[in-house]
Amino acid sequence: MRTVTAVRPGLDPLVSGISGIVAREQTSRDTAYAVADLLRGGLPGLDILSPEERAGSPDGYVSRVLHAQEDFSIVAVVWRPGQFTAIHDHVSWCTFGILSGIEYETLYRDMGDHLVEIGRAANRPGEVSGFAPPGDIHMVRNTSDEVGVSLHVYGADVSRLGSSVRRVYDLPVR
Repeated sequence: MRTVTAVRPGLDPLVSGISGIVAREQTSRDTAYAVADLLRGGLPGLDILSPEERAGSPDGYVSRVLHAQEDFSIVAVVWRPGQFTAIHDHVSWCTFGILSGIEYETLYRDMGDHLVEIGRAANRPGEVSGFAPPGDIHMVRNTSDEVGVSLHVYGADVSRLGSSVRRVYDLPVR
């Protein structure tokens, strides 16, 4: 198993806790929910990133892999105000916690020839959620006036895959 060593302040307890949860070999959904419970009890602070990393980029949101191993990855995502993702789904289960900003999430269902919006959520600092495919089609946008930072845990080695995104959707939304 290839591992990127955790060197960030406060990351070692999180890596250890997630490793224990993943080792239970539960369903993807149960794993995502268990990791969400772990994050609720110990979401790291903004100091998990340097001030330069927390600044983000004017070119779009930035994903930074903080730890990766064969069965999970921890990624920090930095969003300047107004930055957003394409509509997409994921290669694996995901759990995320908001450190700053507001991640406004719009959820969709694939109807074959179009997408239908099925929900919205404004995720605020301290809030944590988790999900697992299928049914994970969404778009995320920072709707706050500040730089947003979120911590994402994926059930895959995104350093090897290059991304957590399985598919980007360009279907019309009805």
